[in-house]
Amino acid sequence: MRDTPITAMKALVVDDHPLFCDALTLTLKSIADFEDIQTAGTLDSSLEKVTDDADFDLILLDLNLPDVNGLDGLVRLRTAAPKAMILIVSSMADNRMISHALKAGADGFVPKHSQRAVFQSAFETVKAGQSYVPDGYIDPQGQDGAREAPEEALARLAALTNQQARILNLICEGKLNKQIAYDLSIAETTVKAHVTAIMRKLGVHSRTQAVLIAQEARFNRVLPSDT
Repeated sequence: MRDTPITAMKALVVDDHPLFCDALTLTLKSIADFEDIQTAGTLDSSLEKVTDDADFDLILLDLNLPDVNGLDGLVRLRTAAPKAMILIVSSMADNRMISHALKAGADGFVPKHSQRAVFQSAFETVKAGQSYVPDGYIDPQGQDGAREAPEEALARLAALTNQQARILNLICEGKLNKQIAYDLSIAETTVKAHVTAIMRKLGVHSRTQAVLIAQEARFNRVLPSDT
């Protein structure tokens, strides 16, 4: 369980619609004693706020932002704020998206335009150290077309070269191509080429999907020092 006190908490609302940010701010004030609630309309501005102030207890995050779409923003924000509770607030509330969000580091998922009581229940649930999912959620692993088994993911990951595995590890840490290039002392164009090859070998179309496969297989290859 988290040991964050219920009172005197700090929150960050990340949504590009000012009216919805205002509504969420009022909702948060009604469900707990937040001493400071800040807002951000883009992922970059939210990352700046987290960098400047690492004391956010709760982050409400929309998945569709002007500078990011889908789970990429969640992966980067989770890396930047590992101790914060993160609740996804999104209209993309199908079972697979909820499952993927939880796998990518969210503590809970609240469909947009939920009633205040739902937000309160979600907050109390994640505050108690549990994951919150909306009513009616069914784990996709119990449905037809469930995600591939970990051993199948491992088979795909085994096809990566050591350099590609290094890069995937860094992607899982939320690092961008420019940061990866700096860490590995290679050109950014080389990183882009490796990322393309990684996605092709894993059979995915985005970095986020590659991260999810790596997490599914608990990928953390021990690598030699040479490429």
